[in-house]
Amino acid sequence: MGYEAIGYEVADRIATITLNRPEALNALSPAMVGELRAAYAEAEADDDVWLLLVTGTGRAFCTGADVGEIPDDGRVIYDEPYLSTFPQWEAPQEGTPPFRSMTKPIVVAVNGICCGAGLDWVTTGDIVIASDQATFFDPHVSIGLVSGREVVRLARALPTTVALRMALMGKHERMGAERAYELGLVSEVVEHDRLIERAREIASIVNRNAPLAVRGTRLAIRRGLDLPMHDAEVMAETFRERVVRTDDAKEGPLAFTEKRDPVWRCR
Repeated sequence: MGYEAIGYEVADRIATITLNRPEALNALSPAMVGELRAAYAEAEADDDVWLLLVTGTGRAFCTGADVGEIPDDGRVIYDEPYLSTFPQWEAPQEGTPPFRSMTKPIVVAVNGICCGAGLDWVTTGDIVIASDQATFFDPHVSIGLVSGREVVRLARALPTTVALRMALMGKHERMGAERAYELGLVSEVVEHDRLIERAREIASIVNRNAPLAVRGTRLAIRRGLDLPMHDAEVMAETFRERVVRTDDAKEGPLAFTEKRDPVWRCR
């Protein structure tokens, strides 16, 4: 499908999704949310895509929901009749990738201002890097709104006291890229002009590994976080046992013994 509020490009087994409303600081409009959901589904279903990379254009990564398009009653806008579908009974996800159900890894490159719902990519992305110009904050309480899933996720990615400080101080408390790195919110800080280059380097390195093994490992970690340790270990072992039956699992040891690079077939 064609996209207007986002960019979508596939090259070298990487699907790059670019938030592209720079005039609105990449705030999430209903149209943009719809396009993001379609792009996630397209990338997940495309056999030529092994990894997703999400970034933004302009001086912001994403500044959350577009305040000008929020109804007076504060409800999230859906195309379907109100409460007629299961997602409407869940916490609204807005731009969040379906990280619990998708298999392919997500690299996030935060290029600038990241706040509100923009933080969802930071807390649910698999590898998150940031420009040295990036800033992070949660403005909900400053505009009269409760910070919901965003700060709940932050409180699991940051020390509770830091997450509470960000949430309760609202737009008046901003975290720089280096501080985000120190606290583990992002895994690397890059010079602004090298951000996308570095993100693609990381994506390419991930894609040098066996794709099914990468997906099984990602799922074991993601799903295991919601389980007691023993149950998480057992689940991870079931993923390992499934992948060990694949052609790629045979190719890896064979390439090692033959002293050559493996040729992954994703099967």
